[in-house]
Amino acid sequence: MGRISQFEKFINKKKAGTVKEKYKQDRKAAKKERAAAIDKHFEDKRKQKAEAYELKKAGLAASGSPKVSKEEIRALKGGNAKNPKDTKFKKTAEPITNNTKPAKPTGKISISKNTDVKPKAAPASNKDVQEEIMGNHAGMPLNKYIAHGGVCSRRDAATLVKEGKVEVNGKVITEPGYKLGEKDVIKVNGKKVIPTKNLVYILLNKPKDYITTTDDPQGRKTVLQLIKTATEERVYPVGRLDRNTSGVLLLTNDGDLAQTLSHPSHEIKKIYEVTLDKPLTKNDFDSIAAGLTLEDGFIAPDALGYVDPKDKSIIGIEIHSGRNRIVRRIFEHLKYDVKGLDRVMYAGLTKKNVNRGKFRLLNEKEVRTLKHFNRSVKKGQK
Repeated sequence: MGRISQFEKFINKKKAGTVKEKYKQDRKAAKKERAAAIDKHFEDKRKQKAEAYELKKAGLAASGSPKVSKEEIRALKGGNAKNPKDTKFKKTAEPITNNTKPAKPTGKISISKNTDVKPKAAPASNKDVQEEIMGNHAGMPLNKYIAHGGVCSRRDAATLVKEGKVEVNGKVITEPGYKLGEKDVIKVNGKKVIPTKNLVYILLNKPKDYITTTDDPQGRKTVLQLIKTATEERVYPVGRLDRNTSGVLLLTNDGDLAQTLSHPSHEIKKIYEVTLDKPLTKNDFDSIAAGLTLEDGFIAPDALGYVDPKDKSIIGIEIHSGRNRIVRRIFEHLKYDVKGLDRVMYAGLTKKNVNRGKFRLLNEKEVRTLKHFNRSVKKGQK
């Protein structure tokens, strides 16, 4: 019973009408929250501009200047230069940011310009930004730098380096931990690599018949084709899902996070829903729960349960091992044919409200939680 309780969200499925209504309410609440945040943002900006206007007047008066020009007043009040009465802000006029601060009273008054960075700005298109990024990465290990460039995960980058596919200043380097200099030029397979500051986190509900690689020499469909409209940055899958396995897949260009989630020592939890060709017997259920010895060693799931008590061919299994095809091999070891395999949870992320073949960007809260996920799990275990 203890194991089954961990899969109650699969067993006690809500009716379609209830789920649809809850989804509507969640969307309405989220919309209301966004609207409130936008209103507060622009109200704060109006107050800040009013303060700046008063400071401007005080500064000009102190310096003996007769008055503030109409254009300056309109700019400070947020009005339109052609239409002074147009002081209303459109909610989509600019991105929400907390960067704007009221000017401090000094001898000289200046109006600060909007320095917001566009979400999809590509650092590689600007030489100065490139040099700044390179400076920040001086002394960084070579494989970490490659991961920051969105080429692949840090572990895969280490493999590329060892295979002699990476050059630093025209010289092949085979040591993944090679420390970079400030002006080093790095190329992978002949292509220059430049790290990005615009980190992207995408959750994809992967369908079958797509492979989790950045490209495929055989011309098969890849997951990157499904998220090509999500970002202009180069992202890559974190971990692997077989071609015929569906469900939650994370794609990012955050090399540090990919390393954390992929490394076996962090024991990231995954939950799968397995559909078998026949009901799983009680004896086999107990055998899997106790652990099996496969060709590459012993393996035991963290939890196991029947998803539907009336249909024992559908199983829920929680596991943290990252070994290749491990879930399929567990059941195939006991002579079962896996007809369907769907990952319903990865590192605390689920595919809720994301249809098959669709994606969404993670919000800031989810990213923070993901980065501290392993730390929280270990603390809970203690």
